[in-house]
Parts: sequence; C-alpha cells; structure tokens
Amino acid sequence: MKPINKLRISFITLLLIFSFIPLSYSEQKQFNFSWQFDETSELKPRGGTSKGAPVTLDLKPNTVWLSIQEKGISDFEKDRRAILGMAGTYRTSFNFIETVPLRKDYKVDRPYQSWATEYIEVIEDKKDFISLQHILIMYFLDEDDKTVGPFTSKHWRQDWKYEDISLLVYKGKSKWQKEILAPEKVKGKWSQSVYQVDDSPRYESIGKWEHKGNYSHWSGPRVWRPLPRREFSVRKDYDVISGINTHIITPNGWVHEQENLKLILDKNGKPIKKNPYIAKEIGVNRYERIIDKNYKDGEQYLSTTGEFWKIVRDKWEEVFEKYSSFELKSKYKDKKLFEYLFKYSDNIRRKNNFNKRKAKKFVSNTIDNFVHKKKKDDKNIVY
Repeated sequence: MKPINKLRISFITLLLIFSFIPLSYSEQKQFNFSWQFDETSELKPRGGTSKGAPVTLDLKPNTVWLSIQEKGISDFEKDRRAILGMAGTYRTSFNFIETVPLRKDYKVDRPYQSWATEYIEVIEDKKDFISLQHILIMYFLDEDDKTVGPFTSKHWRQDWKYEDISLLVYKGKSKWQKEILAPEKVKGKWSQSVYQVDDSPRYESIGKWEHKGNYSHWSGPRVWRPLPRREFSVRKDYDVISGINTHIITPNGWVHEQENLKLILDKNGKPIKKNPYIAKEIGVNRYERIIDKNYKDGEQYLSTTGEFWKIVRDKWEEVFEKYSSFELKSKYKDKKLFEYLFKYSDNIRRKNNFNKRKAKKFVSNTIDNFVHKKKKDDKNIVY
C-alpha cells in the first residue's frame, strides 16, 4: 500500500483502508502465541505500510474507573459506570491469532494486526439503556512524515440494555431471529447488541457485570456472529464465528477479549456433522485513552450527521419489531448497504443540506431493499 499523501479521502475509502488492509502502527510487527517450532512457518501478521501519527497516552487514572469502586453504590450503578466508562478517545489496537487447529492438516492462518484512533460517544442514556457510537478519527504520516488528516468516519455501535428479555440472535446464512428469554434468566444482567457501520445487526448476547475491587468485567455466553470484514474479505472456508466476548475496564481505558471458534455450516444453516470446527482463535482489542485535542472532530461528525443516523437506527428498530426473523441481502444493484448510507451522509456533511422528510424516505426504501422478510407465521423462540 502506498503512503497516504492526500488531504482528501472519501469516508468509504477510509473504511475500506481500515477494514481490508490492516495498518501497521509501528515499524516493528509483533505477535504472540506464534508457532515457534515450525521452521517453515510464514505466520507474519497481515499488515500494510501506512503509519499513524504519534499520539499522547493519557496516563492519569480514569475517573470513571475509580468511580466504579466507590463504596455504597448499587451493583446497577457500578454496571452503568463501567459501560459509560468506555466512552472517550482512544488509540485502539486489534490483534487476532489462531491458536488451536481443529482439523487434520489444517494450515493455521496468518495473525491479524491493525490499529485505529477512535472517539466513542454516549449517544443515548436512559438509565437502563446506553448506546455507544464509535467514530474513527484517523491521522496518517505521508512519505515525508508529515501528518495528514483527520479522516473521520462512522464505525461500529454497541447498545447495552438492562434485564433485556428480547434478543436478536444470528442464525447463520445472513439470517437473524428474535429470541425471548424468561425474566428470571435475565435478572441483574445486561445485553450487549453490536451493530455494523450501517447499523445493521451483527450479534447480541446477555451477561452479568462483575465488580471485584479494581476488576470490573462483563462476559456473555458463546453466540454466533457473521464473519468480520477482516475475514470475509480474504476467506471462504468457514461460515460463522462462534464466540465469547469479554469487556474489561482498566485504569486507562478498556479491553475487549474474544475467544472464537470458526464453524462450517451446511446448506440448511446447521453445523456440518463431521469436523464442523476448523480452528480456535483468540482476539485482544485494547482501547488506550489518549490526550487528543481533536476529539471535537468526532463531535462535529455526529453533530452534522447524527439526525440522519438516528433515522437509520429508528428504521432498523421498525424491522426488529415487525419481524420475528429476517434475512439480509449482501448487495442491492451491486452495492452494499453501507455504500448507499455513507454516500448519503457524506453528502449531508459536504453540503449541509439535511432534509428530514427526504432522509426518512431514502433510508426506509434503501433498507427495505436489503431486508428479506420471513413468513408471517414464524414464531419467536422462547426460552
């Protein structure tokens, strides 16, 4: 990949750069759990040559992290503070490596490393519901080591809901289904719903926050989710990630750990009978707080496009409420959903011409083109 030397870059291009070509933050590539006795191993991490501009880590104790340990507050309030503590501006590193091959003669894939600088804002807080929007704010060094940027783009979103009895579960083959839980099974627990950059669903699970002194963490059960962009852009040998997610709040940020099994499905969306798993993978994504005077670029992005993306979220909520199950098309007229939505939001940013009525019509028609509804007599699965 050539060094970036232009001040202008489309947000779709930025997303593709970040998603398809992992970027090397430092000159030295590093990876753990390597196969040190395999002399023929070529397990160098996937990565490009673009360099990020230097950042300054915020080494002061995180006041939110400290507040979780306050005496006399309820577990519910500790949970809320932990979730809200994930907001901020971060240097983020993404690391994934296959640690266990689960098939004879399986060739372990190369590790994955990438980085980003991200701004995370609380876009909704209703006590028992918190929504966190991730925004990429990227600065690069060009061939002359001059900083170019910022390049700002919407990234993923995570929603947290307390004692949530209705989960949207990924069933494989681009299908999602609503599952209803008994109230006694969700007592004291929070669901985490993760959404793609276009606010379409990715995965959801429910678990309990635990606070033990200075250790606060949340883990969900093993659930299915679609392949991430880092995988489906380069691999076709499996269909689903069956993963466990853990979020840990730290003195200077937070860590997202993943324990993933890579699973093959048959044509009916069920695990194949013989050797369904190909490998186990672990992931460690670290969010380290930085002192960033340019966090306002993230705020500005949300201030100019926030109403549009609220319309997008509301449309998805209509879909979730209306259908107990549905499928999502990969493309419509040879374009992906995020391409349509990002082009529209980019136009709003450039021309400052947001029209709510027109935006609602565009969003509704566009998302409807990607949603394949199931039969009306489909029933929710009740546990």
